[in-house]
Amino acid sequence: MKITILGGGGFLGRKLAARLAKDGALGGRAIAEMTLFDLAAPATVAAPFPVRCLGGDVADPAAVGAAIPPGTEVVFHLAAVVSAAAEADFDLGMKVNLHGTLAVLQACRALGTRPRVIFTSSVASFGGGQEAVVPDDGRQVPTNSYGAQKAIGELLLQDATRKGFLDAVSLRLPTVMVRPGRPNKAASSFVSAVVREPLLGLATDCPVPPEFAVWICSPRSAMEWFLHAATMDTAPLGIDRGINPPGRSATVAKMLEALEAVAGRAAREKVGFVFDREVFDIVDGWPAAFAATRARRLGFAEQESLEDLVQAFVEDDLAATRAERGL
Repeated sequence: MKITILGGGGFLGRKLAARLAKDGALGGRAIAEMTLFDLAAPATVAAPFPVRCLGGDVADPAAVGAAIPPGTEVVFHLAAVVSAAAEADFDLGMKVNLHGTLAVLQACRALGTRPRVIFTSSVASFGGGQEAVVPDDGRQVPTNSYGAQKAIGELLLQDATRKGFLDAVSLRLPTVMVRPGRPNKAASSFVSAVVREPLLGLATDCPVPPEFAVWICSPRSAMEWFLHAATMDTAPLGIDRGINPPGRSATVAKMLEALEAVAGRAAREKVGFVFDREVFDIVDGWPAAFAATRARRLGFAEQESLEDLVQAFVEDDLAATRAERGL
């Protein structure tokens, strides 16, 4: 089996590559080759199979075609420009998030073998705000350019599946926390920062009020969802290829309670609140909860508790983040 990870140099892409390298197989079948693709060639991972690391523009059909060679059976399409960056630079968001997905569709269609494509869509493709609890058949009405681009990508891949060009599963990921490394340009960056920075011994300001709620998941849950989406029987999905995975709704206050339970009061006290209208106006349109009954019925695993989520970052990523940032 050949596998490609587009966005293989990113946070989730690196974790997924490491997991596949460790397992050596997917769905009980041995992996013969894995390709990691990003704007700059990703660092390789130690694996019991060959790993190709390629750099290129995801909106360039030739570059994407090279990253999805004949024999590829599974493509994880994680490459994207994140929310606030796509809002600030409309052209860049369109190029990467829309035209990049078109290039992936074209490359997969050219194989002629209907590969499985796992597309990372987003809760940002919905509107509704803090009061919403989105049902499985809820309509996508995004309130930001990033969400609109993700919704368009879903429809394109859904139609390509109907045409028999590929076999798509679109995962509308919750906000993933706790992300290692440094703050990024995502509007939701604060969700990880309010936990990560205090655990590093650093102060941070939260741009939204304590009662603000976010639909979240852990990196561990995201990995399990990716692997399940890659190996599940997609026949029960029918034409509807969008999945709302079973994340968790949590306020910032609840996140800080979990932080205190794991790391003590001193860690929690490193978080202050400084309102940021630009960030708030983007994230305030995102729904704070989803029903996710379809995903549960299809075998997608439940999100762990907030305390377990914080502890997972301590176990999996805290030491590497500390080293990366020279702390």
